Amino acid sequence: MKTLIPCATLLLSLVLNAPAGDWPNWRGPTQNGVAEPGDYPTAFGPEQNLKWKAAMPGRGSSTPIIWGDNVFITSGIGKGTKGQDGALCYDRNGTLRWQVELGKQRPGKHKNGSGSNPSVVTDGNLIFTYYKSGTLAALDFNGKIKWKTNLQKSYGEDSLWWDLGTSPVLAGGNVIVAVMHEGNSYVVAFKQEDGSVAWKVDRNFACEKETHQSYSTPTVLGDKLIIWGADHITGHKVGDGSTIWTSSGLNPENKAYWRMIASQSISDGVCVVPYGRAGYLAGIKIGGTGDITTSNRLWTKNGIGSDVPTPVTVNGKVYHLSDKGQITLLDIQTGNVAGEFQIQKGRGKFYASPTLANGHLYCLREEGDVYVVEVAPSGMQLVSQATFDDRFAAAPVLVDGHLFLRGVKTLYCFGK
Repeated sequence: MKTLIPCATLLLSLVLNAPAGDWPNWRGPTQNGVAEPGDYPTAFGPEQNLKWKAAMPGRGSSTPIIWGDNVFITSGIGKGTKGQDGALCYDRNGTLRWQVELGKQRPGKHKNGSGSNPSVVTDGNLIFTYYKSGTLAALDFNGKIKWKTNLQKSYGEDSLWWDLGTSPVLAGGNVIVAVMHEGNSYVVAFKQEDGSVAWKVDRNFACEKETHQSYSTPTVLGDKLIIWGADHITGHKVGDGSTIWTSSGLNPENKAYWRMIASQSISDGVCVVPYGRAGYLAGIKIGGTGDITTSNRLWTKNGIGSDVPTPVTVNGKVYHLSDKGQITLLDIQTGNVAGEFQIQKGRGKFYASPTLANGHLYCLREEGDVYVVEVAPSGMQLVSQATFDDRFAAAPVLVDGHLFLRGVKTLYCFGK
């Protein structure tokens, strides 16, 4: 089978979509949790190397995105059902430029959740926000609402047991959202300029209870879209959403309650996906047509997996963080384990997806502990640890020598 596009071409095309030093979506410019080279702080804390911090106006768990001098983030504004879905913009010095309300929020249920879990995505002209309420909106860089729609009012309420997690993605001039739950699951694309529907396709598979439900975010590979949910990885055409290939076998005993939270991570022509509620990790070769379940499965690891954190993949390696703080380094083509490291025990689990910068993996525990682990050919070692009076579920962002952490209470910026 041929891959969709050569890896080097893919990464180059993704990077060229965003100027150097930007973080335009949840997992960064190459969508795999890897920061560009830079002189980033590896030691920091509530006061150490802190450039600025900003109190959030309400509850939110979305990862901030960066474009130019703008830091965009979603958050509830106010509390509970009386609060509003909000979008905020700060400059790189931490000054609030604007704050916009987009309608009544639907509050979170989970202790680490909120009505503002999905991250903003931008093309450099508009930003696109999505909320648990079903509201999807486009705003310009001055905070003016260009258009707004609501998926749940148009297509029915979601049946997710927990808080919406999938972030919107951009491809082919459209903003695309995957809605995967019990009931009719679908993928829908709206034209970026006016919010009109470009296409909508169903995405349904036979699954047991709760296993239909997915909180993962799609990956854009050139003119293809990769989606993980309902025990299946699927490849779609960006132009019309039609399915090109399907890979199953990710729930061989057809178990119930195998909902998907961690997203897939793709590099070197391989899709790495955790599944089975932290029990398994698989590598699947991207490409082909039809059912590629048997032909494209490269490897499967039993006993290595994550329920919530999404792995980092780059340069032939997989950097996998489990919910309990076990870091495993694997070869992306073979699945062979090249190294392991256990982060010290602490309160709570790891909900935030890790980020790799200059050979250092930044890992956030839900109860406020942040760890920096050096991953070197000689092995892995803990470089620093800091504790904050906050909760972390959003992924760390590293751009232009700065580290951004989004807590439930506060947005932090660190630099040397």
